[in-house]
Amino acid sequence: MPTVSRTFTVSPPPTVVRDYLVDFAHAEQWDPGTQRCERIDSGPVGEGAYWHRVSRIFGRTAELTSTLDELTDHKVVFVGESRSATSVDTITIEPDGAGSMITYESERHMHGTARLLNPVMKRAVERLVGDTERQLTAVLNDLAEQPDQAGGASR
Repeated sequence: MPTVSRTFTVSPPPTVVRDYLVDFAHAEQWDPGTQRCERIDSGPVGEGAYWHRVSRIFGRTAELTSTLDELTDHKVVFVGESRSATSVDTITIEPDGAGSMITYESERHMHGTARLLNPVMKRAVERLVGDTERQLTAVLNDLAEQPDQAGGASR
């Protein structure tokens, strides 16, 4: 069960970061492993909202249903599930001066025979999370320059 965490700072304040991240469809912009992510329910985005996510890891395509499992002013947790894996992405957002300190944690739980990949998955997840940190930092810092792009997720 590989778990990798990174902490970094960005320019926008926590409310802008949270309001942007709560819509998991934005993962197409900030998660280099996500090829497509579409919301498949309707109504306001809140706990229980879910998305169909197509990701690529190890050169293989994986389809998951990702659910907004937890939402607070300072934390966003998405749980993605498929037959062979469960992913948990936890993003904690704290004030840091005028900006935000982000802690991004990625957990991967492999199921069935896919569990044999756990040792290799650790290295792949570490690389992917490093790429995600770089891309997420750039996307969020762009929001600071264009605050109207954050989207208006409801609370």
